[in-house]
Amino acid sequence: MSVPSKWEFPGGKKNEHESEEDCLRRELKEELNISIRIKQRFTSNIHHYNDISINLIAYIVIYTGGQIHLKEHEDARWFKKEELLDLNWAPADIPILHKFLNYK
Repeated sequence: MSVPSKWEFPGGKKNEHESEEDCLRRELKEELNISIRIKQRFTSNIHHYNDISINLIAYIVIYTGGQIHLKEHEDARWFKKEELLDLNWAPADIPILHKFLNYK
């Protein structure tokens, strides 16, 4: 689900016979044109909007290549960890953001 004018972590819907990890790699390639190596599953959050519930699953990844080329989003940027709280986040992403800010 995309929330207009809000920052969100990249991602998308998992196909029926696709692993979470394969979904992550595919979505980052499709949405941003980047390749990653998965380091670890980080956390998840189920968020209830008015008409839909979504389950966000976050991973810690290592960027391995590709130039960002947006196909589905208005903007994408690299931020320093300390800059993240200054952004206007989609509600479903906020619990994951707070866990990430405390991640060592």
